[in-house]
Amino acid sequence: MNPSVGAQLLQAVSNRVIAQFLRSSGHRDVVISNRDGDTSAPVDITCDYAGRRRRIKVKSDSYFGVDAVKIADRNLSFYRADMDCYAFESISNHMTREPGWMFNSDADDLYYFYIALSQTEEEIAALLSEPDAVFFSELLVDRDQLLILPMGETRGWFEANFEKYTPRPVSVGEHAAWYRLIPRQDIDKKLKGIRVVGSVFADLAV
Repeated sequence: MNPSVGAQLLQAVSNRVIAQFLRSSGHRDVVISNRDGDTSAPVDITCDYAGRRRRIKVKSDSYFGVDAVKIADRNLSFYRADMDCYAFESISNHMTREPGWMFNSDADDLYYFYIALSQTEEEIAALLSEPDAVFFSELLVDRDQLLILPMGETRGWFEANFEKYTPRPVSVGEHAAWYRLIPRQDIDKKLKGIRVVGSVFADLAV
């Protein structure tokens, strides 16, 4: 996959931001295992915390914008209107019908990262190749919010309830993946252990 365009680019950016957040919050030996931005990767980052190796699935979501002018700007691919939903992958490839990461991920935690970016894909792709000092100072994050969901419990809820929600196709390179859009309140009221971390990007300047 080419992380310079589309969903793969947003995933690669989110992986880098979350990896930096983990380092800044006391996690050790943080490794981005998914550097090509594969949106269907079952695990994106591994790290050590409290004496244990943890596996993390990062889900990036650009539907978090509130500025009407930016939402209307077709050049800002990663600035979408806030939908207050989770988007969970049920099928990773519409041609092979391979199950999505919600079914096959062996991650310990799901880091659901809402991020609205006020730059074009070309500008963001150029920054992705820059060192941290440039990337974190010049990436224009309008809004962001991190939620940490327990993966096992979230998967169990999804397996029991996903058919209630309409499937939506998402273009991923040359194929489409299928997602279920689920209002946040439907899960937030059912699952215990969800951590609302809030905005993380502003504190990551290096």
